[in-house]
Amino acid sequence: MGAPGIDSAPAPRANANRAYHPAMRQLDSRTLRSLTRAMPKAELHLHLDGSLRVDTALDIAATRKVAAPHTFAGMRDVLVCPEQVTDQATLLRAFDLPIRLLQDAEALERVAAELVEDKAAENVHYMEIRWAPLLHTAKGLSGLDVVDAVWRGASDVARRCNVEVRLIATLMRSHTPDANLAFMLDLNGEGIPEGLVAVDLAGPEERFPDPEQHRAAIDLARDLGLHVTLHAGEWGGAAQVRRALALEPERIAHGPLAIDDPDLVAELRDRGTWLDLCLTSNHQANIIPVFEEHPFRRLMAEDVRVTLNTDDLTVSDVTLSEEYARAVERLGVTLPELWAVDMAAIEAAFCEDDVKENLREEFLAWAAHVPEVLHG
Repeated sequence: MGAPGIDSAPAPRANANRAYHPAMRQLDSRTLRSLTRAMPKAELHLHLDGSLRVDTALDIAATRKVAAPHTFAGMRDVLVCPEQVTDQATLLRAFDLPIRLLQDAEALERVAAELVEDKAAENVHYMEIRWAPLLHTAKGLSGLDVVDAVWRGASDVARRCNVEVRLIATLMRSHTPDANLAFMLDLNGEGIPEGLVAVDLAGPEERFPDPEQHRAAIDLARDLGLHVTLHAGEWGGAAQVRRALALEPERIAHGPLAIDDPDLVAELRDRGTWLDLCLTSNHQANIIPVFEEHPFRRLMAEDVRVTLNTDDLTVSDVTLSEEYARAVERLGVTLPELWAVDMAAIEAAFCEDDVKENLREEFLAWAAHVPEVLHG
């Protein structure tokens, strides 16, 4: 058994007006970040093509003769989105160069391996990496080739670092329904690649607001035994989250403005649908114009299931450890609440039950040796 009050957290909740846990007042910024970095973590919303190391991007661009900046500062300016932009469509431009760079198996393997290394270094014990395979076929790879390459890179490092990794194949809203269905039919014919556990739907939401046109591909994915998560609410607010629910996803990526519709909040709660939230990215894309007004804690108070993630290591220029610290410092999330969210991410994860049990044991073993500040 773990420490009192943190053994499990199937649906983390919070009182939005609750005062800080008294011991939290004793934590300065440095101590808080030391704690969140040491904390074992699970990350469920993480994009491969938004997480390239700057040095790696420079090297790939040079060796593949891809037009790109030649200096570290210049490349970083392209890969890292500004602190806040106009909207989701503007944020998505930061993915243009990474997609051009990741068009061969070697590059995909390398970037996947480095992302797992980077996450493992900050004690992320479980991660789900997502990206759109069909965006990486310009030079002859098939969608399945792309998945296999990413798995080779990710799984090799995962074994070495003793972490768990799973993959999510993203279908693009901007692709034709036939193209997305064809990818799923390939999976049906060739078999689900190792490591692939789910499908996602993402992309420019304002231009392609209706996920229903991709129902055939989503339904086939579910029939094949894959989990389903959908991006929603990066544009269009609560109405877009409701649209996504019609396809019955287990989890929704983003969707913070669901809080504006009490009936939708009740539906999310009743369905047990998770929101995989990303504070920095949501502010960056201007979904939440003022960071401190992010409804993360309000959703928790309404018993909506939530997880906390970065979205993109590089595009949003934030680690999961830092995202956790910002939740405490800027939103008033207490450390017991933060720990509950971290534990709840294990329940939300698209992995096998025995893996979840092992993760719970690892997390609780760590928690048993930290100060009482973590325990409610």
